[in-house]
Amino acid sequence: MTVPPGTTPGPDGAPPQLPTCARHPDRPTGLRCTRCERPACPECLRDASVGQQCVDCVREGGATVRRPVTVAGARLRDKPILVPLLIAANVAAYVLTAVQAGNFGANFRSALFVDYSLIPFTVAGGQWWRLVTSGFLHIGVVHLVMNMLALWVIGRDLELLLGRARFAAVYGLSLIGGSTAVFLLGEADAPVAGASGAVYGLMGGIAVAALRLKVSLRPVITVIALNIVASVLIPGISLLGHIGGLLLGAASTAALVYAPRERRTLVQAGALVGLLVVLVVVLFVRDVSYGDLSCIGSGYELACG
Repeated sequence: MTVPPGTTPGPDGAPPQLPTCARHPDRPTGLRCTRCERPACPECLRDASVGQQCVDCVREGGATVRRPVTVAGARLRDKPILVPLLIAANVAAYVLTAVQAGNFGANFRSALFVDYSLIPFTVAGGQWWRLVTSGFLHIGVVHLVMNMLALWVIGRDLELLLGRARFAAVYGLSLIGGSTAVFLLGEADAPVAGASGAVYGLMGGIAVAALRLKVSLRPVITVIALNIVASVLIPGISLLGHIGGLLLGAASTAALVYAPRERRTLVQAGALVGLLVVLVVVLFVRDVSYGDLSCIGSGYELACG
């Protein structure tokens, strides 16, 4: 009698015995994994391009398969997370200032707004947190809605392209870039607030990404141009904050999407840290140049960022 491959002859001429499943020793089987050739029961096998593989080989193969990534090196995802969180934070800050002020149209009268908006001479006086916190404050409902709509429309695509960590870096650098421009060149006693610096950074970022992906730049450039014109024509808009954010957003996104694949993470991290260092140096130099603050008046006008 011929013994089928993989079977063990039974004692004293008994019928051959089938091997048992590698994962279930109590289950005889005539099947094997085409990759590792271990016996496997039907429950432990999965269809493969050639034959069937056991679940262990399938798991091992999945771990070694290179997952597709974007041009920035981010894993492909189907929905943004940071953009909704940022919108929620901005809305919460607005509601808090409005409730504190007792007026949703004049929320800038709240103590929280006064303490956390960007006033250059107060930053020079040591209140550096205003460079960041001012990016989450808004002057009135219209200002808030305009910025949050722009953040939602532009931010979703850019977050999926860059990935969460890289998107957070671009957003943060853009926000600080806008604040730095105001601190460097703005009026010393004019408070500025708003997420526009960060939003303009995302505009610059999406333009660079479109250029890298070789898609039409016309819609992006049109949106940016219209916003810059609005910044010039509408009173109370901080053009400096917009331009500062735009430049930092474009520069940081360029560092992410044009980094060479072989050293992508190292180049990206180095470029982002380098941009942050430049901002810190500019802030420090400007801070020193303020000198004696006692000569600066306390009157101010609000400016939307």
